[in-house]
Amino acid sequence: MNAENMEQLKRHFSIVAEGFRHDLQQIAEGHQVILTEIQQFREDVQEEFKEVRALLKFSFAELDHRIQSLETDVGVLKARLDRLEAQQR
Repeated sequence: MNAENMEQLKRHFSIVAEGFRHDLQQIAEGHQVILTEIQQFREDVQEEFKEVRALLKFSFAELDHRIQSLETDVGVLKARLDRLEAQQR
């Protein structure tokens, strides 16, 4: 192989290497975009979970209040029924 062929071969590999560098840079930039999108998605999901938890907490508190009210009413009715049954005997 003569000097001219060696120079052509060097130029060729230099061009190929530059193309690889460019492709690698594009991959790295795309990877960074994906990481940013994943992080944003995580933040959005965390915020939505916080909202859902708050709604559930409120709903459970409301249901607990209603159950306590019903239990009180049932207790009052049971005591009243017991008094009425005792009077009937």
